[in-house]
Amino acid sequence: MGKQIKAGIFLQYLQMALSIIINLIYTPIMLNLLGDSEYGLYNLASSIISYLTLLSLGFNASYIRFYSRFKKQGDDEKIKKLNGLFIIFFSAMGLISFVAGMILSFNIGIFFNETYTVNDLQIAKVLMIFLSINLAMSFPASVFGSYIISQEKFIFQKLVNIGKTVISPCLCIAVLYLGYGSIGMVIVTTIVVFIIDIINVCYCFKYLKMRFSFRNIPKGLFKEISIFSLFIALNEIVNQINWQTDKLILGKMISASAVAIYAVASTINTMYMNFSSAISGVFIPRIHKIVNENESDMNKKLTELFIKVGRIQFFVMMLILSGFIIFGKFFLELWTKNTVDYSLVYVITLLLIVPTTVPLIQNVGIEIQRAKNLHKFRSIAYLIMAILNVIISIWFCSMWGIIGTTLGTTISIVISNVIIMNIYYHKKCGINICAFWQSILRAFLGMIIPFGVGVIIIILIPITNIWMFFCLIVIYSLIYCSCIYIFSLNITEKGYIKSILNKIFKKRIKNDKN
Repeated sequence: MGKQIKAGIFLQYLQMALSIIINLIYTPIMLNLLGDSEYGLYNLASSIISYLTLLSLGFNASYIRFYSRFKKQGDDEKIKKLNGLFIIFFSAMGLISFVAGMILSFNIGIFFNETYTVNDLQIAKVLMIFLSINLAMSFPASVFGSYIISQEKFIFQKLVNIGKTVISPCLCIAVLYLGYGSIGMVIVTTIVVFIIDIINVCYCFKYLKMRFSFRNIPKGLFKEISIFSLFIALNEIVNQINWQTDKLILGKMISASAVAIYAVASTINTMYMNFSSAISGVFIPRIHKIVNENESDMNKKLTELFIKVGRIQFFVMMLILSGFIIFGKFFLELWTKNTVDYSLVYVITLLLIVPTTVPLIQNVGIEIQRAKNLHKFRSIAYLIMAILNVIISIWFCSMWGIIGTTLGTTISIVISNVIIMNIYYHKKCGINICAFWQSILRAFLGMIIPFGVGVIIIILIPITNIWMFFCLIVIYSLIYCSCIYIFSLNITEKGYIKSILNKIFKKRIKNDKN
């Protein structure tokens, strides 16, 4: 792996570590100062406006594919026209999203039931206005973010994201303590996002020499991108339905407090998913390069990458998942400070993250499909399952409340992401999925001892205080990592870890001598 990729992965995990630490502090403060009702209201407003992100029509995910093609051809003029086409399109979508957001903001009654007060509706209205402004700015700014990724400038990108991760919550906490509530939070967030966008724009122009051409942009290029992006857009609709519609259902059928409970579980699920994307995201340019070279051993290279990245993700995700199963209840009780029903949050979180683990260790496959232009089937299959998810979730919600709504999403994930997609990877994408699962099953060997220790902790050791909690986490993590290294890692993976440790120790020895 190159310097930018290695540094990108490290910085991404640093960002997530900071994000987790900040969330551990930020979420309880937010719940405490806002109350579960306003916290739920804030999440509900965010979910409504987030549907407008679908106006990107999947174009944001198609930029690197077309950039890679023109770069390989050495056609700088086409790259300029590509940039011009994207900035025109996203600027137009930004304007449309702003207008649509304003319309939704002034007609919020359709999303709320009689349990909400006039004051609740007024707060929701203001929140949605500022969230609309935030979203409108993000559309044209996304072009510059895509260009930075296409240049593999992961260090700059991750450092900027780290700054955003730290600064935004800190300012929001200050605003909350000053008594400005959720409205103050969303205003601060909008300002921070605007500053980050300006930094990215300046970096692209000054250091990456990004250029635009608006003359004679071929209609065929827009048509080709539109056809390619259509099915990515369908996939984005699916994600929106799977991860946001539950909040709308709960907000409409139950209350803002129900949304708050689900939102806490959803926050943990989002952090869980981010751990996986931290690794796979930096391999996007490499995947497109392999596909564009179109060599005879292309599928072999893609399978090797699929397995290599999947195993790394698997080790990380299983540490987090098993740790949450063992320590999750005490963690949630400590984290939420009884502002919400932590036992219910624990169950909902497990219903979300357990089935999600499989697609998370295979998410390199999403970009492989896009690079090969084989993403259409996935989008259609997921859309059908997402529609069924909504129907099942509404039905189950009427019977079992929050748990029922979550079960609808769980069933949808298992059928579409676990069963259908594994068959498709193997049959159509050229990925040797049998070899992948054989590799994953062999990796389970190193997890037997840690899982056994986890069962003992659950049954025999009641966690009574925070220091005991942290000590047990450290002990469990050390046992897990040691067993994985001894029993699960292959020669290549062990060699990579040894090389990292050697570099660390060499630097220390060198520093000691100096």
